[in-house]
Amino acid sequence: MAATNLERLPGVGPTTAEKLSTAGYDSYRSLAVASPTEIAGAADIGETAAGDIVRGAREFADVGRFETGVELLQHRKRVGKLRWRVPEVDDLLGGGVETQSITEMYGGYGVGKSQVTHQLAVNVQLAREHGGLEGSALFVDTENTFRPERIDEMVRGLDDETVATELDRRGIGGSPGDDSAMDALVGDVLDRIHVAEAYNSDHQMLLAETAKEMVSEAEDTEWPVRLLCVDSLTAHFRAEYLGRGALAARQQKLNRHIHDLLRIAHLYNVAVVVTNQVQSNPDAFFGDPTRPIGGNILGHASSVRLYLRNAKGPKRVVKLVDAPNLPDGEAVMRVEKSGLGAE
Repeated sequence: MAATNLERLPGVGPTTAEKLSTAGYDSYRSLAVASPTEIAGAADIGETAAGDIVRGAREFADVGRFETGVELLQHRKRVGKLRWRVPEVDDLLGGGVETQSITEMYGGYGVGKSQVTHQLAVNVQLAREHGGLEGSALFVDTENTFRPERIDEMVRGLDDETVATELDRRGIGGSPGDDSAMDALVGDVLDRIHVAEAYNSDHQMLLAETAKEMVSEAEDTEWPVRLLCVDSLTAHFRAEYLGRGALAARQQKLNRHIHDLLRIAHLYNVAVVVTNQVQSNPDAFFGDPTRPIGGNILGHASSVRLYLRNAKGPKRVVKLVDAPNLPDGEAVMRVEKSGLGAE
């Protein structure tokens, strides 16, 4: 939406409209789901005037009202399912990772969390008949985990039928057995994964704002952003806010960051996948003492929570811990050079 269209809102002139647009509030819907405090800071206006803008945007965007179950069902039909392309895991997830929500994966070191984010960054670009969403990916890297070489291996590990489809879709000549065609396909896949390294929690939150702008700009293009990965979500927050005295400040800041990610997911039909670190719970006398960082704030914000743990050799157990419409369960996958595979 052009900034001039925002001038239809109460109290918004050319200058305010430009400030709002520059801050990423370039649609009625993005304004409608923002708080007056956020708008006041972005446009350098009073909170009363910002409240009027938010209320006006809600009328134009037709949000903030009750909907019938039928309307919600129609809305749910827009939700995309990004497959892991591991049948057992996709069945566990009811078809794959959903757009318009946050999926959290947590587990100890070396269980394959980053492997999953790399695989999803490849899979999201695939044709829908092969489990993709025909979109591009954003990757916020907080622990220096992204490796383009791993994407190369995963693309070359795709089956011939999928590769043939992708070569045709992308206008790349050749066949799955053609080295030059595969080199071109790898380059094209990497070109549609945008990576940014976050150096601290403030920078990480800034990158979420930048991501929102990029997602908005790509929304009506041939390759809209359909996946946003944050690997890992909590590393910087955990390192910078030490001790119980800093817990409240950490959780407040983390809460704001999570809601920025949720806003991207809801506004632009994006699947947000975050990895999370774990700690041991000394009070647990029975069962697995491992628990995720982030507390209830992250637990409530994540629509789906997955716990990954090591099994024998390359095998990994994926446990569905929480989901609003799915039963708890487990699935086994393998992490191999060619990517994720069935057990």
